[in-house]
Amino acid sequence: MKTFLKFLLAFFVIFVIDQAIKYVFLHGFEWNSRCISLVLAINKGVAFSMFEFLGKYLKYIQLALIAGLFIFFIKEKIFQKHPVITGILFAAALSNLFDRFIRGGVVDYVYWHCGFDFAIFNFADVCIDFAVIALAYFYFFAKISNKVA
Repeated sequence: MKTFLKFLLAFFVIFVIDQAIKYVFLHGFEWNSRCISLVLAINKGVAFSMFEFLGKYLKYIQLALIAGLFIFFIKEKIFQKHPVITGILFAAALSNLFDRFIRGGVVDYVYWHCGFDFAIFNFADVCIDFAVIALAYFYFFAKISNKVA
């Protein structure tokens, strides 16, 4: 039960923070500097606007992928091992999916353009990257330590 509460707390905190930041940009906030611009962009694709051609089907494909990952995490007991990290991952993924269903695309706002143009992204994207890297680290670290022991 304690594990589930950790998951829920991480999920709730990340989801609320991400949606609150997006709300600010949806209501007109904008800031520009030489290297970074904080500007609203509705991304109808995924990273670098890939798969935008899938249109309204993209959100259902992502929903199926998230559901499949959720089932896999339950089966492999990943939730029990890493409740906070999985809470962060699923909150961020579902927050972006929520945008697709409610706003027609993901609300992005961080645009790096210093020296080269980079994809525009948001807080949820950073959380997803963090969670995936952390889970990969724990997966490979556990594999190495189990071989040594």
